[in-house]
Parts: sequence; C-alpha cells; structure tokens
Amino acid sequence: MRLTANEYCNYFKISKEVLNSKIKANKLDYIIEDDQIYILVTKNFLDEKNDNNYEKEKVVLKQINQIIRPKTTVATVLALYQKENNFLKSKVAQLEAKIDKLIDDKEQMLRAERDKIEQIYSLKDAQLKNILELVERKMTLEREQTTIHEIESFNHQDETKSSLNLKTVELKEYLKSLNLKSFQKKIIKKRFLNAYNNDIRVIHKDGKLYLDFSKYDYSDLLAY
Repeated sequence: MRLTANEYCNYFKISKEVLNSKIKANKLDYIIEDDQIYILVTKNFLDEKNDNNYEKEKVVLKQINQIIRPKTTVATVLALYQKENNFLKSKVAQLEAKIDKLIDDKEQMLRAERDKIEQIYSLKDAQLKNILELVERKMTLEREQTTIHEIESFNHQDETKSSLNLKTVELKEYLKSLNLKSFQKKIIKKRFLNAYNNDIRVIHKDGKLYLDFSKYDYSDLLAY
C-alpha cells in the first residue's frame, strides 16, 4: 500500500520536514512516479500504528476521566449542596440589602417632597397674609380719606352757610377766605365768568364779580 506525502503526514500526524528527513535517512520505503513521491507501507504496519494510537488514546481518556470525574461521595454531594446554599443565601442577602436601600431612598424622596410642599404652602400663606394686610391698609386709608372729605365738605357747607349771612362780597375775596387750592379757585372763577352773562346771580361791577348771599344760593357754582 502506498501513500502520498500529504496522506502520510496527515495519517501519522507529522510535518513534511520530518517526513523529508526520514526519506533522506532511508528510514522509509518510497517510490517516485511522475515526479510524485509515494511512501510504501504495509497493512500490518498501519494496524499496528492504529492499535498503538488506540491504546494511547484509551490511556489519555482514562486519565482525563479521572481528572474530570472524580469519585462522587455523599460528602461531596453535601459539600456541593452546602456551597450552593451559601451562594443562594449570599444572593438573598444582597437582594434584601438592595430592597432596604430602595425603601430608604423612597422614604427620603417622600420626606423631601413633603418638606418642599410644606415650604411652598408656608410661602403662599405668608404672601396671602401680606396681600390681606395691604388690602386692609388700603381700605383703612380709603376710609380715612372719605372721612376727611366729608369733614371738608361739612366745613365748606358751614362756610357757605355763614357766608350767606353776608350781603354782597367780591368773588376773588370770597375765594381767598376759603381753604381752596389754586386750581380749584381757577375752576370756580371760570365757572362764574361763563355764567355771569346768563345768570342774574352773578353781579358784574367795575370789572369785578360779586356775590349777593342775601338773595341767591351759589352752592352749584362754588362746588369743587
């Protein structure tokens, strides 16, 4: 039986360099045909090689099995179960720690939200209190102004009534006797100038306007 160089190398698991060295050393029988080298082997040689390889493989497999699959005993099984149990306990403890941390974080978040809401409501209460105080202050000022205006109106009516006891008085002098502002005096004077040609109550004499309280009521013209 003959084998090519590649077949021989593959079958016997050697490299081409080793094969060439054996051929040069005349350790193998070979022939050359058409520039191709063929190594001559016998069937017995192949069988022997196969038997040797088979025995070697059996020994190696036995050793591997002894390493990989040691003898299983009750103690070994218990040790494995104990190891697995310890591992599971460790995992459970880790999960419980994570759950406790999540609960604590949630409680802290809820407390922070509660404090924030209370702070907002407290701020709103303070703002509402300030607004109510401002409204109350404004109402008080308005009441005071209304009272002052009523007092001034009452005083003005008293002054008008007292002036009714007079006979004829010049408008300018009469306005001076009143506690009026400049623009108020101008408004009243303009009102009299617009009315004196059509209103018999307004007396014009020597370029001046006079009022006769003994005859007429000037409250409408003197209003301000």
